Amino acid sequence: MSEHHDAGAHTVAELLAAREHDDGPGLHFDDTTWSWRHVVTESRRRADLASARRAPGPFHIGVLLDNVPEYLLWLGAAALAGATVVGINPTRRGEELTRDIRFTDCQILVTDQSGAALLDALDLEVPDERFLRIDGADYRARLDASASDSAASDSAASASGAASSWAVSPDDLLLLLFTSGTTGNPKAVRCTQGRLAAIAGRASEIYGFERHDICYCPMPLFHGNAIMALWAPALAVGASVAVAGRFSASRFLADVRQFRATRFTYVGKALAYVLATPESDDDIDNTLRQGFGTEASGPDRAIFERRFACRLVEGYGSSEGGTSINVTPDTPPGSLGVPPPTDDVAVIDPGTGRECDRARFDDGGGLVNAGDAIGEIVNRTGGRGFEGYYKNPDGNAERVRDDWYWSGDLGYRDEAGFFYFAGRGGDWLRVDSENFAAAPIERVVERYPDIAAAAVYPVPDPRTGDQVMTTVELRPGVAFDPVSFAQFLRSQPDLGTKWPPRFVRVSPGLPLTATGKITKASLRAEAWHCADPVFWSPGRGELHYRLLTNEDRDTLRVEFEDHGRSHLLGVAVGTRSRRAGPDVL
Repeated sequence: MSEHHDAGAHTVAELLAAREHDDGPGLHFDDTTWSWRHVVTESRRRADLASARRAPGPFHIGVLLDNVPEYLLWLGAAALAGATVVGINPTRRGEELTRDIRFTDCQILVTDQSGAALLDALDLEVPDERFLRIDGADYRARLDASASDSAASDSAASASGAASSWAVSPDDLLLLLFTSGTTGNPKAVRCTQGRLAAIAGRASEIYGFERHDICYCPMPLFHGNAIMALWAPALAVGASVAVAGRFSASRFLADVRQFRATRFTYVGKALAYVLATPESDDDIDNTLRQGFGTEASGPDRAIFERRFACRLVEGYGSSEGGTSINVTPDTPPGSLGVPPPTDDVAVIDPGTGRECDRARFDDGGGLVNAGDAIGEIVNRTGGRGFEGYYKNPDGNAERVRDDWYWSGDLGYRDEAGFFYFAGRGGDWLRVDSENFAAAPIERVVERYPDIAAAAVYPVPDPRTGDQVMTTVELRPGVAFDPVSFAQFLRSQPDLGTKWPPRFVRVSPGLPLTATGKITKASLRAEAWHCADPVFWSPGRGELHYRLLTNEDRDTLRVEFEDHGRSHLLGVAVGTRSRRAGPDVL
């Protein structure tokens, strides 16, 4: 069994090659375990198939799958073949899903029956021979045929003295990871072989990955969290990865016990869902020793650590890689921590370019100078870790300005230099760890016949991230029908699963700028604390709107206080400063 840890690998292909003769466990799914040797062999078979189907143009492979072994095998295939995996978000629908696939030049699509149902009516310009369904009747036959052809080709190449392996370099694009910007269209973040190999080496050392670790991956594999914080460092040290289809909070502990997982990754909302499951006296009976994630509230982290006897490590970063902030042993509760000593990270007022004042807190820990302390988190060292967005020069220019990397995230910093997260800038919303923009939701809402115009924006979630709120202006002579509106939203095929508004404010008119554009600053700042009627769908499942009452407002405030986010709620409803109103949300 190989104990090789190639921290100096320059490509992910090299990391995989180091596992080619490794008989240690590499992948777990259900009751099946694959060795790393098997994983690399099967990845090579898929690399052969992809290469045989390759067309002129970018060698981009769109993968629309749950967390199943095939996803990881195709990730390995792309690394070995010098191709690019485009992680397709299954919560997207209709024209938005079409745009994601066509914009990123996917020439091969890998999916299954459920994914095919989403793609069936879309105009994707991908021919049948490059549309691969892993549960299709001919999938195995295609793999076998490509493997035979490749073996014959390698034999001929060997006889002639020619090279028989793919030429892969650190600069080869390996991943396109979707994020969202303020335009309403997702941005595809570039990640090369060299960048991911470097992340694998650093993360495995910083977070203590070991050969015997079993790394459970509840986060979707199209998400940078799963690839960068779990799969890549596990590969670097020869630890094994465990996947279980789709994340289920009620199944979390059972999965951990089945796989005997020692570590996992999370986002704050997923952690909150796990904590919402009934507690049992034997929850502490598990093999977990560490979890790594982002945006979990302090109380949730404390409860999780007590309940499951598992240490949680929080970090701040993004798929773009422009900056990072990490927890240190002396990091105060609720803080992100501090950036690496090599990076000059600051909180900047985007209007003036000047550093914001340091945060001050009251005796209860509430932020008292939000208007002066909150700004954008900026790396003044530059954007050296940022490899750009795919086919988006405007997005690149927005992210790197005057040799500074502008994260697009808002925060504040205390007198000791510790950073705190204060929300997303622009028109971003972040729900259940997914970033998306408001414009596509607005387009759906404005289809409702009684609505003349709509503004969609984030308001705080009690635990972490955002909730979706919309303010609508009705057409003359109509009244808002909450039942009809909910039915309408449920019937829209292109409304993403995370997109339905939880709050609907009905206003006689939307606030406008001097040029006639809707401005959302006052709407975000007021949230649901306003004189207009606000309808609320309190459940996390199917939409059922009812008029928000004063008692409901009291209930919401208690939720915020219980989860340590009351300082954000206070800023949202009480501050009307230049910066602190909308952006803190």
